[in-house]
Amino acid sequence: MQTKTYGHFINGEWVVGTETFPNVNPSDTRDVIGHYAQGTEADVRAAVEAAAAAFPRWAASTPQERFDVLDRVGSEMLARAEELGTLLAREEGKTLKEAIGEVRRAGQIFKFFAGEALRMSGEHLRSVRPGVEIDLIREPVGVVGLITPWNFPIAIPAWKVAPALAYGNTVVLKPAEQAPASAWALAEILSRSGLPPGAFNLVLGDGTVGASLVAQPGVSAISFTGSREVGRQVAEACARRMIRVQVEMGGKNPLVVLDDAPLEAAVEAAVNGAYFSAGERCTASSRLIVTEGIYERFRAALLERIRQLRVGPALDPNTHIGPVIDEAQLRRILHYIELGQQEGAVLACGGQRLELETPGFYLAPTLFDETDNRMTINREEIFGPVAALIRVRDYEEALAVANDTEYGLSAGIFTRSLRYAHHFRRHVQAGTVMVNLPTAGLDYHIPFGGHKASGYGPKEQGRYAQEFYTVVKTCYVAPEIA
Repeated sequence: MQTKTYGHFINGEWVVGTETFPNVNPSDTRDVIGHYAQGTEADVRAAVEAAAAAFPRWAASTPQERFDVLDRVGSEMLARAEELGTLLAREEGKTLKEAIGEVRRAGQIFKFFAGEALRMSGEHLRSVRPGVEIDLIREPVGVVGLITPWNFPIAIPAWKVAPALAYGNTVVLKPAEQAPASAWALAEILSRSGLPPGAFNLVLGDGTVGASLVAQPGVSAISFTGSREVGRQVAEACARRMIRVQVEMGGKNPLVVLDDAPLEAAVEAAVNGAYFSAGERCTASSRLIVTEGIYERFRAALLERIRQLRVGPALDPNTHIGPVIDEAQLRRILHYIELGQQEGAVLACGGQRLELETPGFYLAPTLFDETDNRMTINREEIFGPVAALIRVRDYEEALAVANDTEYGLSAGIFTRSLRYAHHFRRHVQAGTVMVNLPTAGLDYHIPFGGHKASGYGPKEQGRYAQEFYTVVKTCYVAPEIA
């Protein structure tokens, strides 16, 4: 059977182009989901020009028009959650349950921002000058370039596309080349949503497409989620052009477990945060910082729980952990595992590639014991099913170790002490703090973003998204002149 070819969506039309790349199922490398167009600079330029031409029309659209479009998209996504979730699991490797949940979250995001289109507000102030009135109004930024990663291939595009459109911007989306099918499916839904041609555009391809999008003179803002190295390049390029930029760049997230922690709940949260979605989450619990009074009990219980996890194909209902995304990522993770052992960390379990009935990129869930926070495995983001135990004396040392990182995305603590919980919330250096919850797992209506090297620019999601996708205009009105 011939594999289907999927193209870009530019100015309301589907464009295939001359070159394509395969989208391979990481659970079964014999399965090619489709061939997707490899974008060129000309494709990017055409998409940006289409978005610029559509901007005046969409920026002038009514709140009702925007609501109708976004609500229609959200409703279709929710109605097709199982179908789209199956596609997502097949191309990205997360379990079917997780994939369906991601699609539902994406649908909910569109519905939330449909409501935000109706809730757009400003401020009315009186001037210090007699009779002068002041209105503060929000307006769309313009053409927004969106660059999204492969680990959440429909949720992250949703939480960028939905607010951009809700606030009247036009969009060029460039998804990760490792998982383009979900973004293409979203584009197909948007193509039938009632948007004017050019308001939403999709250009597929590798990193050269993203670099071209950042450099296009017609782009007014860039929102990027991905690695720290590329994020810094994007931020620097946008700074040179003096355009808006928002970058989210991962984490090295601590989960602190104190002596008084509820053991079973803490273990379950560690497993959830470190290993679900194959650890390919920027909010994953990669550093497990445990005080010495509970360390041995926590370690034993955690190892027992890890051994119960089943690695397998994403669509198998008995699978707890699917494959990692591709061969390059698997080799990268294995390199870090080897490096951890070379630096003196004890490999408590896992660490090896698994050969299953279907050829794929499978890795046993891995735990390092007796590690030091100075080790490379505790300094750099691994982005796989790998976690490291760090033994500390007390809460004070735990907090110091938690903050001893360049990153600052998510942090968690397990304790029955309100005093420690409140102190941790106040003093840990992270954009999101979890008390007696996994470090991963966020609501769709709240702001999300990191501190330090994890993020730069305004927060994403929730009402705070307007800080990036709108500009404030101050309008003075003088009294009528006689």
